[in-house]
Amino acid sequence: MESLYIRPGHLTAHQTARVLGVGLPAVRQMVRRGHLTRSGGTERQPWYAAPDVAALAAKRQTPKAA
Repeated sequence: MESLYIRPGHLTAHQTARVLGVGLPAVRQMVRRGHLTRSGGTERQPWYAAPDVAALAAKRQTPKAA
């Protein structure tokens, strides 16, 4: 269940997963690997800063040079 109240400029884990085009387990893995950091919420319902999510999404869209 998503949080009803969230600080402006933040996304829930579900919203973050949708923006990145991945599932919740992948979002948790990105946090474990240090690619994304929590910026609020609770342990069970973390929030992520919208600019951080947007930057990560842009980085994932950029094709890697061979």
